[in-house]
Amino acid sequence: MKHRPLHDGWTLRAASGDSGITGVPATVPGCVHTDLMAAGLIDDPYLDANETRLTWIGRTDWAYETSFHWEPDDPDARVDLVCEGLDTVATVMLNGRELGTTANMHRSYRFPVRDLLVEGANSLCVLFGSPYEYAERRRAELGDRPGAYAEPYQFIRKMACNFGWDWGPTLVTSGIWRPIGLETWSVARLACVRPLVEVVRDGDRIDGKITVHAQIERQSDEPLDIRVSLGDLAKVVGALPEGRATAEVRVDVPAPELWWPRGYGEQPLYDLTVELVDASGRVLDTWRREVGFRSVRLDTDGGAFTIVVNDRPVFVKGVNWIPDDCFPTRVTPKRLAERIDQACRAGVNTLRVWGGGRYECEEFYRLADEKGLLVWQDFPFACAAYPEEGPFREEVEAEARQNVVALAHHPSLVLWCGNNENIEGFHDWGWRERLAGKSWGAGFYYDLLPSVVAELDPTRPYWPGTPYSGAPDLPPNDPARGTIHIWDVWNTRDYTHYASYRPRFVAEFGFQGPPTYATLRRAVSDDPLTPTSPGVLHHQKADDGHGKLMRGLEGHFRTPRTFDDWHYLTQLNQARAIAFGVEHLRALAPHCMGAIVWQLNDCWPVTSWSAVDGDGRRKPLWYALRRAYADRLLVVRPTSVTVVNDTAEPWTGRLTVTRINVAGEPLAEETFEVTAEPRGVAAVELPGPLATPSYPMLELLVAELDGVRALRPFAEDRDMAYPEARMEAHAESATGGAVVTVTAQTLVRDLAIFPDRLDPAASVDDMLVTLLPGETARFRVTSPGGLDTAALTTYPVLRCVNETPRRPTDP
Repeated sequence: MKHRPLHDGWTLRAASGDSGITGVPATVPGCVHTDLMAAGLIDDPYLDANETRLTWIGRTDWAYETSFHWEPDDPDARVDLVCEGLDTVATVMLNGRELGTTANMHRSYRFPVRDLLVEGANSLCVLFGSPYEYAERRRAELGDRPGAYAEPYQFIRKMACNFGWDWGPTLVTSGIWRPIGLETWSVARLACVRPLVEVVRDGDRIDGKITVHAQIERQSDEPLDIRVSLGDLAKVVGALPEGRATAEVRVDVPAPELWWPRGYGEQPLYDLTVELVDASGRVLDTWRREVGFRSVRLDTDGGAFTIVVNDRPVFVKGVNWIPDDCFPTRVTPKRLAERIDQACRAGVNTLRVWGGGRYECEEFYRLADEKGLLVWQDFPFACAAYPEEGPFREEVEAEARQNVVALAHHPSLVLWCGNNENIEGFHDWGWRERLAGKSWGAGFYYDLLPSVVAELDPTRPYWPGTPYSGAPDLPPNDPARGTIHIWDVWNTRDYTHYASYRPRFVAEFGFQGPPTYATLRRAVSDDPLTPTSPGVLHHQKADDGHGKLMRGLEGHFRTPRTFDDWHYLTQLNQARAIAFGVEHLRALAPHCMGAIVWQLNDCWPVTSWSAVDGDGRRKPLWYALRRAYADRLLVVRPTSVTVVNDTAEPWTGRLTVTRINVAGEPLAEETFEVTAEPRGVAAVELPGPLATPSYPMLELLVAELDGVRALRPFAEDRDMAYPEARMEAHAESATGGAVVTVTAQTLVRDLAIFPDRLDPAASVDDMLVTLLPGETARFRVTSPGGLDTAALTTYPVLRCVNETPRRPTDP
């Protein structure tokens, strides 16, 4: 097997409309938007409101063209053009002859081209039809279907969020978005390799079993062999008789090391190699991947929703993952590794790949395998009623079959989920009446997709959608069963309403905050920059998003008077809201066995629910999430403290709970002997002297156990009579940045440092730290370009809740 990439010499032209664009150098893999940007023909759609002037791109036909030289080196060899990803509606032509058409971003395609290639120069053209024209034509043919947005995304097998979302721009792309090239082979090739990796238990003994299913494409009927090896541990040869096109080879692995989720053990991976060999011993084709041994099942008894790995229930500390860029080829392996690392360092053990995006790249799942991150994979259906008629159904089946097989070897992948919020939409959003009997996707979620998973990947559980209560006739968002999404908090309720829920598993809940200052300032040129200036509002896609941000502050903070105060307080409120929700859900374990925060990342600079903004900078929420997802956590409520232990060892010790005043003076104190069992919780009810403040506006509860501390005021910050913060703050240069040392003379509430205001490349190791009088904290600031150390300790870089009030005219 020989592979020749065809990534050079491409040009782009508009094949419809009157733009006159032609002969533009094109990068493959890539897309129209990035090529036009590189040529200086459009402005960056992520800046200001440029996006609104670029909708014509998605309504235009585009042609990618190149030529290449070809010399036949084996007259009997087969040559295929392999297109790993075409976005989306494409006609592929070689030397003026049509090879085929495509209509699915989520699939790859292979075309035999040996008879069309000519010695010397060959021309290749991929003509992309307008995604809008295609989707609107299908909508007219099949009848309209309801959706969350007035865009036709459910009528085309393409990344739905390309059409805009409540956190994303409307940038409808076209292009060769994954590699394209020629594959030359003879005799036979491995058309498909599907390893099923299982753990076999016999009493206390644990062995491994890999069943390799191989499909062969042949040029001849001669007998062949399939050689399977697992590093140096095992080698098995299976015979492929004359003419046969399928093989099944079993590899038994005595006592393999098990792969575990983060925090539960190690992640050993084994090299699996499958070779196709002819009678002379010549290797015709090779397939290599890393695999891991682990079992996974879903416990749904009594309405539960618990992911069980290697027979151990796992409390899911998760984040939702959306496409990290509207233009996928800009997500480099380095950028992906940074984002995965940010998830790990926040204490996350699970990534949910959300259904409005795409199946992620191989590198994403490989990193999850290495890091021990569990992956919940949605099939790409989200927030709409989808037609089930042909040819749509055939596309969905082909896409599902290909991607289930492609991902089956990854130990990190633990769940297939049919869709995002479509079952809820049918039951609760008025779709049933609007559909008037038309198909909406039920046949996919309850029949087609589970059948594909059962046939091709029976080692993993399937769940029809989220939210979902376990049966089609049950209310889908019932906290007593299955998975729920909590969105009334962001839309209509104060975040303390999270405490009214007693769910089994929450797959989505979130609260908004703006991006970091450096990210917002890069994306928005408003002068002055205000919470409601045009660019800031354009980078807020949620319905009444600014109004909800301000209403969310009302019960907790005084109304901000300056942009800087708005920026700090809305970011802080986002962090507080999600920390409150996560802590509540973790304290409910094992009744509740999962919290998946919406969302880890962003695809562009925007005010959203993310912990990491569109430029990859960590928002205050990230630091709060790191505390809330720590292995050991104290959850303080007015009348109780819950000890949460997500480790394999008991957490035993003396819990000290103190009621103090805002001057840091103890008013009441008690010590409790506590034990939280491994992966368990222990609740301590507080006696009256601790739980009953004399003056709520002046008092706080502080709980400490083995160096873990949690603090809770008896009133909201807007009502607390905090002293104006006094502190000694000193910054000194250090290798690669600076160290800031802060010693509190009074209580200092939620101290934060925002070094990106001084250097966009700067970051800090911690924030949202509350200091009691006399306590000291040190912060490491990283800045490759150097910093003005004096500015690190002044407003608006150094902030806390009870700082000296600022007037709008203050510098």
